[in-house]
Amino acid sequence: MAAEEQCSAPPRWRPISLTHVEYPAGDLTGQVLAYISLLPIAILVGFVTLIVFKRELHTISFFGGLILNEGLNWLLKHILQEPRPCGGAHATLNTEYGMPSSHAQFIWFFVVYFFLFLYLRMHQTNNARCVELLWRHVLSIILLSIALAVCYSRVYLLYHSGRQVVYGGVAGSVMAVVWFFITQELLTPLFPRIAAWPISEFFLVRDTSLIPNILWFEYTVTRSEARNRQRKLGTKVQ
Repeated sequence: MAAEEQCSAPPRWRPISLTHVEYPAGDLTGQVLAYISLLPIAILVGFVTLIVFKRELHTISFFGGLILNEGLNWLLKHILQEPRPCGGAHATLNTEYGMPSSHAQFIWFFVVYFFLFLYLRMHQTNNARCVELLWRHVLSIILLSIALAVCYSRVYLLYHSGRQVVYGGVAGSVMAVVWFFITQELLTPLFPRIAAWPISEFFLVRDTSLIPNILWFEYTVTRSEARNRQRKLGTKVQ
């Protein structure tokens, strides 16, 4: 009886449109671009995964910058209140405002910050081999292509105008530069002290700022420890 009463006067339902992207039916290009426009969600999931398993302070700071960047985008949208192009083209949107594009601002923050990290933070370039330098350039080209594809997808799918995407990209790039230098000059000197906090030790939060190539470091340390344990195990068996 109660269920019948609820159905007779249904509430207004609203979807969670975080991953809801529409594209023209039968348009293969639009479908591909719709999936490309979901890349910021994949990046966020990747960050959460890295933080959970690595618990490294610079990664946490990078993620914090992304969150602040999203907060800035929300603030700018509600100050400017510029509508999206082709109003009514998409029924499900997080907000009706389109200036600046949150996708463009997000992806350009991520890409510009990553560029700065590759070429300024990983400062052992002079001692690096050609192959190590090459992969940085290749990765940079890939990231730049991804950023351009995400921006183009928002215009193609009529979620934003070209102007909204450009301003989003500029805002994200400026925010990335500012946050990178805040991290480098203000936060990085504090990382050793933060890593020594009891709560940081409890959650195994670590500072790897002084290790130039953390991937190589973890590989060599893990390999060395595995060999030591294998030798000890072999000695016990004998």
